Amino acid sequence: MSLQGKTLFITGASRGIGLAIARKAGSLGANVVIAAKSAVVNPKLPGTIFTAAAAVEEAGGKALAIQCDIRDEANVEAAMAQAAEHFGGIDVLVNNASAIWLQGVLNTPMKRFDLMSQVNSRGTFLCAQKALPYLLKSGNPHILTLAPPPNLDPKWWGSFTGYTLAKMGMSFVTLGLAEEFKGRVAVNALWPKTVIATDAINMIPGVDINAARNAEIVADAAIAILLQKSSAATGQFYIDEDLLRDNGVTDFEQYAMAPGTPLLPDFFL
Repeated sequence: MSLQGKTLFITGASRGIGLAIARKAGSLGANVVIAAKSAVVNPKLPGTIFTAAAAVEEAGGKALAIQCDIRDEANVEAAMAQAAEHFGGIDVLVNNASAIWLQGVLNTPMKRFDLMSQVNSRGTFLCAQKALPYLLKSGNPHILTLAPPPNLDPKWWGSFTGYTLAKMGMSFVTLGLAEEFKGRVAVNALWPKTVIATDAINMIPGVDINAARNAEIVADAAIAILLQKSSAATGQFYIDEDLLRDNGVTDFEQYAMAPGTPLLPDFFL
């Protein structure tokens, strides 16, 4: 299989893991829709939909920057229509956008709880719903969500119930979509084995970025999934390192922020 000429709609692709996947897909000749809220420069967070689109084109792909708030149904529906009209369809949806707040119940403002619910679980469901009419016309349709394997271990729920609920919501949406569209659309999830150096992680106190990997490992794993035939696997919860090992990768130091430094395992693993 190839991504040449295929169209990927990636949410939250202005920076971090979403941008890494976008660039990698672009290097393989894909059309990439950069769907994110960041249309103007934010002094606290680098990257906009326009700088991300430029990076995709520099890598060799074609890009379309669309300012999109995945909490807004009409906005998402219009973005999907614009993407499909511009590139002639949509072959892949990558649900990457996510909101994080690592606090307990008493320290979680309801507006933060609502944001996580609206972006993570509801956003994943909404983007899939609006993309599916186009995906079902594709020759090799995929939905890939950046979500962990379902986990009911109380230590995660007790530490930050709001975030865990919203993130596991993405996982359960993946399970449901995989079953409903079995044989028609591949619906899978991907999660990193270690902490990934992103701007969101940089903002969490106490996390040593030297004990992280760069986003390229997740991008490489994502592309390996998307290069599969959609009939090959669905309802799977892949772990980036394990998947890449299965695909013959042996050098994981290339992804280390500080080679030789012991790595921090990611949440939920």
